[in-house]
Amino acid sequence: MSDHFDEIIIGAGQSGPFLAEKLANSGRRVALVERRWLGGTCVNDGCMPTKTMIASARAAWVVRNAGRWGVRTSGEVTIDWPAVKARKNAVIAKSRGGLESWLGNTKNLEIVLGEGQFLDARTVVVSGDRTMTADRIFLNTGCKPIVPSIHGLAEIPFLTSETMMDVPVVPRHLIVLGGSYIGLEFAQMFRRFGSEVTVVERGERIAAREDEDVSAELQRILEGEGIAFRLGVEVRVAKAADGGVEIAVGAPRSESLVRIAGSHVLVAVGRSPSTRSLRLERAGVELDPRGYVQTDDELRTNVPHIFALGDVNGRGAFTHTSYDDFHIVLANLLGAGGRRVSQRIPIYALYVDPPLARCGMNVAQARASGRRVLVGRRPMSRVGRANERGESDGFMQVLVDADTRKILGATLLGIEADEAIHGIVDVMYADAPYEVLMRAVHAHPTVSELIPTILESLAPLV
Repeated sequence: MSDHFDEIIIGAGQSGPFLAEKLANSGRRVALVERRWLGGTCVNDGCMPTKTMIASARAAWVVRNAGRWGVRTSGEVTIDWPAVKARKNAVIAKSRGGLESWLGNTKNLEIVLGEGQFLDARTVVVSGDRTMTADRIFLNTGCKPIVPSIHGLAEIPFLTSETMMDVPVVPRHLIVLGGSYIGLEFAQMFRRFGSEVTVVERGERIAAREDEDVSAELQRILEGEGIAFRLGVEVRVAKAADGGVEIAVGAPRSESLVRIAGSHVLVAVGRSPSTRSLRLERAGVELDPRGYVQTDDELRTNVPHIFALGDVNGRGAFTHTSYDDFHIVLANLLGAGGRRVSQRIPIYALYVDPPLARCGMNVAQARASGRRVLVGRRPMSRVGRANERGESDGFMQVLVDADTRKILGATLLGIEADEAIHGIVDVMYADAPYEVLMRAVHAHPTVSELIPTILESLAPLV
């Protein structure tokens, strides 16, 4: 016998729990299916634990470099690795426990632990022994680390973003496969914990989605902390060696190989959608060539009563875009409607130190748009707050449409960039001309106070 619900939500990431609670409180009977832990990647393997450990790593870096600020320390700076992990685990437990208590006490909501799989377009079986039907079904199953096909990799104890934070000791020499966002955050984190770190990237530069000058500045900053980079090479072979690991790398189509020995290997070459176990073909749900669930602007799949939210739909792949997916679906189901994915302005941050923050277009995208573009730029070495803090790496850049006077996007690389970016994106959401921000009076001394000054110096992008 099947159990009928008004809605079934498969996956308890950053969309599922909030949608489940709102639907249940509206009087619907809701099942929230989760095969692992509430909170998804953000709470358990991603944002919260990594940023907690990044904070510990920064504390170690500040103490080691305290002389820069006229502070003298005595003795060696050491890492209490069990304490670092215990702090991380406590942050996870607090967040996960809060979700369990909140959702567990929500009327009309049942949490069903197990792996959900479609039998047909309206029927889901959980872990093979509980069958449920629903009027609407929502997918929030997220993504998982990609493990590339490298000869010998499966035979060594490689790490991913899901296991890296639980290694028993700080690696002596960490080899990071992948020079993009996840790989760079872990690279700097473990360098500051004391590891030797080598980043191996197939592309010719790190953070390849960014403009070339951003990639170059990021690399300069990280090399300044002692991180080594091997760019433009691919890993041909991985094997165990001398109690650790060894990889052989070479340029594409080259027979010449260089061997790199380390203690640990982190695979951080990307993430792929968690869709295979859902058996979506039984429901008739279409995927794109990369395996992401295809959706329309309101996050409906080609099967009208099935929706896809969060990373699994390939429409953002960030905690904040997943949470916004929840708001879009909720508004169109229970609210006034009219919310669309296409109304969202891209925004994200890379949490190396100093952070990189982006919103809207970068220079390459602005040039490709065919618009007449104005650009304003300022190095962080000319920002008072950065000099006062003694951390003046990076720069700030804002792009403006010369004809509409609207802000097209911004790239901020420097201290507090992840906070300062929001003043820019808020003006973009207001659809206001850049002069509104240029004439704003910001508090001194801050990073944000220099953004109006940047806008006063706009010049044609060449």
